[in-house]
Amino acid sequence: MNSVRLDKWLWAVRLFKTRALATEACRKSKVKLNGAPTKPSSQVRKGDRVETKLRDITKTYLVLELSDKRVGAAVLPELIRDDTPPEEFARADERRENARLQIPRGVGRPTKKNRRDLEKFFGRPKL
Repeated sequence: MNSVRLDKWLWAVRLFKTRALATEACRKSKVKLNGAPTKPSSQVRKGDRVETKLRDITKTYLVLELSDKRVGAAVLPELIRDDTPPEEFARADERRENARLQIPRGVGRPTKKNRRDLEKFFGRPKL
């Protein structure tokens, strides 16, 4: 086997749960093959670099072997090598921490305490 369809390979090496999700990710430019956005029908060969953007991290993989059938997790080290730089993980942790800090306190419906504080400040509403 010289090459395999990209969406099939992504599914086979367990980067996506279904082949449909792998196809959708390729169409939305979440997957790059050798640094360029690709179509789901692109052919993957040994030695290619595959980048996938999953949530808030871009992971880089090196294709060691090809498979068009889904394999078990124990076989994965024979098929792919994770070449994601450690800086990418640090950047993702920082983004998650910053997102948590940017959520303003008290967003949404006011609590009972907030309502009482407002009534105390503005006075009781006249009905």
